[in-house]
Amino acid sequence: MDLARATAAERRTTLPGDDLVDADVVMDRGFDVPAPPEVVWPWLVQLGKRRAGWYLPARVERFVPPSRRALRHLEPRWLEQEVGDVIPDWGGADATFTLASAEAPDHLLYTSRRGHTDLTWCLHLSPAGADGARVHLRLRLGPVRHRRLAEVGGGLFDALTIVGLAAGLRERVRG
Repeated sequence: MDLARATAAERRTTLPGDDLVDADVVMDRGFDVPAPPEVVWPWLVQLGKRRAGWYLPARVERFVPPSRRALRHLEPRWLEQEVGDVIPDWGGADATFTLASAEAPDHLLYTSRRGHTDLTWCLHLSPAGADGARVHLRLRLGPVRHRRLAEVGGGLFDALTIVGLAAGLRERVRG
C-alpha cells in the first residue's frame, strides 16, 4: 500500500503558506501521478464538498451512495477559482477552506480556522519523470491543544484520506 509519504526533501522544503501559521503540527504527504502537472491541475482545482467531491478509487466508491460519489470528469463550472473563494469542507457545518493563493499548475493554498486552530493546506505540483507529476500536500495546524492526538489520530486520518485521493486521482487522469 502506498502510504503517500512525502520525501525527506519535501518535508524540508518551504511551501506557500508556511509563514501563515505558527504550526504545532505539520503533516506532509506526497504521491506520483502518471500525468504532467498541467493535466493534474484541473482535477485538484475542482476538489471540494458540493463541488467535484473527494476522489476515491472505484473499488472504494462503490460502497458510497451514488449521490455522494466524486465526479469522474472535469466540470467546467468548478475549474475557475479566485483568491478569496470559500469552499465547504467535511467536518461540520462551519468547516470551510478559503483559497489564499493559486498559481497554475504549481500550487493551491487554502486557509481555514477550526475552533481556535488556524490551518493552511498547500497542494503543490511538480514534474516527475518523463511525463508525470508529483503531488506534495502540506497541512499545518496551530495552535493545537492536544498535539499528540492531532499527530497520531489526525495523522492517521490524513494519511488514509490522501491514500484514497492518490488512488482516485490516478484513475481519473488515466481516463
